[in-house]
Amino acid sequence: MKAIVAFHEISASGLPLVSNQTERIADTAGNTLGTLVGKLFGTYVTTDETKDVSESDGPDNIFSFRMKMNLRMSVDDYDRTEKDLKELVLLRNNLVHHFIDQYDLWSLDGCREAQEALTTAYSRIDEHYEQLRGWAEHMDQARRLAADFVQSDAFRDLVINGIAPDGSVNWPTSGIVRGFLEAAAELAIDGWTPVASAGLWIAERYPDQLPSKYKCSSWRQVVHESRLFDLEYREATGRRGAYYRAKQIQSTNPSINAK
Repeated sequence: MKAIVAFHEISASGLPLVSNQTERIADTAGNTLGTLVGKLFGTYVTTDETKDVSESDGPDNIFSFRMKMNLRMSVDDYDRTEKDLKELVLLRNNLVHHFIDQYDLWSLDGCREAQEALTTAYSRIDEHYEQLRGWAEHMDQARRLAADFVQSDAFRDLVINGIAPDGSVNWPTSGIVRGFLEAAAELAIDGWTPVASAGLWIAERYPDQLPSKYKCSSWRQVVHESRLFDLEYREATGRRGAYYRAKQIQSTNPSINAK
């Protein structure tokens, strides 16, 4: 149960991503069984009527990643399972604190009654243990799949480049837009930067940030498709060229929810 509570949600922030898992494990380590049951329901164990809520706890200009795994039940199954596990807490407390006072362990009949009670308790505990172990195994399988995804090029594209698995681009979080903003900070004259010069600047410093990664045929198309820059054409040294400047950009913090 401690493993489920500690590991069903994983989050990290910054570049490189730094996880808060150590704090979650430490926070869970000292929880009592009753506290763990209280945390388990409504977080990991949810109902079909529970609404998904995605929200970020960090600043908008910080990369963050959050994955949360849930076990969904019908409302009736949820209520029954919660009731059963709360009864397990009562059973545990009775065994630890009161069992020895309930039976005459100095007589043969009292020992027989105690043995029967322990056998019944063991059966109930074993049933709940197998159920919880099944939950933990399924969660661990989901975590391994998520870990494979986090180490994949698709995840890097999503977090670093703003490219979703379906190929759509979240331009405000894309690496190439960050490159254009950095290039503008270095090359702009009176607030405007030549697109061609910015492209050369980005290609030299970030060779993996090329228009083709974002399904664009040119640097100018990236500027146009992103909708984050003003674009105009100017005459300079007898040649007509494209220039850009940044619009007011509202940063977006990407998040991931997995179930």
